[in-house]
Amino acid sequence: MTLLVHDVTLTYPDGESRLTALDAVRLEVPAGTLTAVVGPSGSGKSSLLAVAATLVTPDAGRVVVAGQETTGLTAAEKSALRRERIGIVFQQPNLLASLTAVEQLQVMAHLSGRPARGARGRAMELLDAVGLADKAGKRPHQLSGGQRQRINIARALMNDPAVLLVDEPTSALDHDRGAAVLDLLTTLTRTRATATVLVTHDPAHLNRVDRTATMTDGRLTEPVAAEPAAG
Repeated sequence: MTLLVHDVTLTYPDGESRLTALDAVRLEVPAGTLTAVVGPSGSGKSSLLAVAATLVTPDAGRVVVAGQETTGLTAAEKSALRRERIGIVFQQPNLLASLTAVEQLQVMAHLSGRPARGARGRAMELLDAVGLADKAGKRPHQLSGGQRQRINIARALMNDPAVLLVDEPTSALDHDRGAAVLDLLTTLTRTRATATVLVTHDPAHLNRVDRTATMTDGRLTEPVAAEPAAG
């Protein structure tokens, strides 16, 4: 298993008591598979992503990323793990306005301390994988919402992560563009053997994922296999 979340509990201060965001959550995501986590707003989906990304330390439980036990890691070690093994796709692309599409990806290699040599080639390979090699020289304002989200995904893959965490990638897209983004995520998960977790409140397109789990009041149901698409 490339991503393992085991018996994770997370609480937050809430006045004189504490609010339970995650309640003994368990999730295993094998390499090369895409698991969707669905549920209403406030159910704990974003907290699960934050813990899996090592951005938040749980009260109890374990998170293992690509065989690396994260319990006890220092802040610097967690930061390095995120740079090298975890890709995060936020709901809003947050692309840098002054950079071209290819530069958005190249800056990720720079931030990770990777040599500049080869970075452009790697960036162009990923832009081609998301169908935007012809937009390499375009800046964000010259791209559609769907194209910006595709660059967002390519950017998250720049350092070849073992785990890909995706937060509501289709929320600002229409049905067809949303379906295209889900198809892209599924294909990239297979071809790059990432363990992908997709958080969404939208049940559309879930026949494209491998498994779906439901988050309710901080508790996660066992993931079940998705039904194949009709026709």
